[in-house]
Amino acid sequence: MRHLQDQHVLILGLGISGLAMARWCARHGAKVTVADTRESPPQLDALRAGVPDAVFVGGPLSAALIEGTAVRAVYRSPGLSPASIAVVVDAARAVGLPVGGELDLFAAALADLRVAEQTQEAAPPAEPPPDAAHEPLQPGDAPETPEAARAEQAAGDDPQLGTEPGSEPMPTPVEDDDDAEAPTPVPVPVPPAPKGYEPAVLAVTGTNGKTTVTALTGQLVARAGKTVAVAGNIGPTLLDTLAAHIDAGTLPEVWVLELSSFQLDGVQGFEPTAATVLNVTQDHLDWHGDMAAYAAAKARIFGSKSIVVLNREDDAVMAMKPAPVKLAKGQAPRPVVTFGAGMPLRPGDYGIERVHGMAWLVRALEADETQKRKRGAAVEEEEIHIQRLMPADALRIRGRHNALNALAALALATAAGCQLGPMLYGLREYRGEPHRVEPVTIVDEVEFFDDSKGTNVGATVAALNGLGEERRVVVILGGDGKGQDFAPLAAPVRQYARAVVLIGRDAPLIEAALASTGVPLLHAASMEEAVKAAAGRAHPGDAVLLSPACASFDMFKDYAHRAAVFCDAVQDWAESPRDVGFDAGLPQGEGA
Repeated sequence: MRHLQDQHVLILGLGISGLAMARWCARHGAKVTVADTRESPPQLDALRAGVPDAVFVGGPLSAALIEGTAVRAVYRSPGLSPASIAVVVDAARAVGLPVGGELDLFAAALADLRVAEQTQEAAPPAEPPPDAAHEPLQPGDAPETPEAARAEQAAGDDPQLGTEPGSEPMPTPVEDDDDAEAPTPVPVPVPPAPKGYEPAVLAVTGTNGKTTVTALTGQLVARAGKTVAVAGNIGPTLLDTLAAHIDAGTLPEVWVLELSSFQLDGVQGFEPTAATVLNVTQDHLDWHGDMAAYAAAKARIFGSKSIVVLNREDDAVMAMKPAPVKLAKGQAPRPVVTFGAGMPLRPGDYGIERVHGMAWLVRALEADETQKRKRGAAVEEEEIHIQRLMPADALRIRGRHNALNALAALALATAAGCQLGPMLYGLREYRGEPHRVEPVTIVDEVEFFDDSKGTNVGATVAALNGLGEERRVVVILGGDGKGQDFAPLAAPVRQYARAVVLIGRDAPLIEAALASTGVPLLHAASMEEAVKAAAGRAHPGDAVLLSPACASFDMFKDYAHRAAVFCDAVQDWAESPRDVGFDAGLPQGEGA
């Protein structure tokens, strides 16, 4: 934190993360200017109350925010695309200023807290080198401090936390600009931070499943008896959470962070203990430009030292496995742990074993010499022993994809030194997150599921694959497709769907993608009509799944509003008089 003392910093975007960065920088003695394209963003009153000496600039962004000012570092809010802030970033880099985001500040703070001796005075400012885009974000520190992160293009998540790649984007807060110089703020009194702090940091990203795995990992760590803080894209912000724990003297033993591709893009100096990329499917390409850039942003989560936790079911994720390197004598290779729906084949990996019709969560252990001799030379090369952990159907969260989420959480928490026994109890207790394949009710032996957070094709494919292993599904699809390719929906729809009900603006595009499946495709003008049509098509033992694969803004305020309307419609259906038999809810003229 010493690198912020008396430094002029510019923060782009006044969303929740931008506000957290402003508070953090001011707390540590920086002179803060915040720019946002909106003249009166929602967080402006909170900025004025919490950082009264901050300068706010509202209006279009321009190079004037940098040129001729005392700004020494730029931090951008998550969700602000590279294109939206390019004029400011280019101006900053032209004069050698570092550009970063909230994750860079968080990484630098943890690095500072690891220092064994308290330094009373800030290091003298060092002029950033001309190629500062590739240097750690520590304007006031000596260049040999690699932990101080700085990003070539800032890191971020959507301005409203809880938004994730894999969920629909919240309205992007655009930033502002101005040539006014920031006055010197009055430093906020800060209690001395403890030194020698060495927490485990577990980091989670992926197009889908991040929030579930983050929350579940936090629960497993707590169940194992360790103190834990859960923060990031899941909310609350990284810096607000860190500040609160410093002030309360309750710094946790373990941090569990949900990180979006926006937060990870360009980050440097972030070195978690263990990290995972759960999956990579098409999303947020308008922000990243293409899939290669999107995957590259995700891969930054691993840093250079962490235990790498990978999903064997996803080729794009497995491509992130570190390349073999020549090791010095006595040097251990970088640990890689995988999880997947099949049997694990290496010691330390996780998987699912099916025995007599029952699926078990398992992990592979290195076989001891006695086991190897018993198994014989023919299989000795495997050198593993399969340990059954618990039946998959003991999980409260449903579907194969959630079994994989459970395995990922186990792998991460194990990397933090958590004991297995208490974690298995934690797995049984976890009830899941709202609007993520969440059970709603059962009507006429048909179970209704709310997966309104399934705002991209990958999320819906996972939900169909997960529920479809157990039963037939009638799925409600549609909304604002965000330019996605809907073709990947065809295979799981063909395999698992009894019928599809289409809603929203891009229903015709989805219909075209599914036309060859042979599955009945119905149209509904409202959610109420969609629920009636879906319920009418479902047979006893089936599921009706709202998993739109689309954003909600064409018909609803957000995905939570869409979920509420769905649940109300299900309740109305449950309470309404209706014909007995299938297709009772179909619009007239639709055949079986």
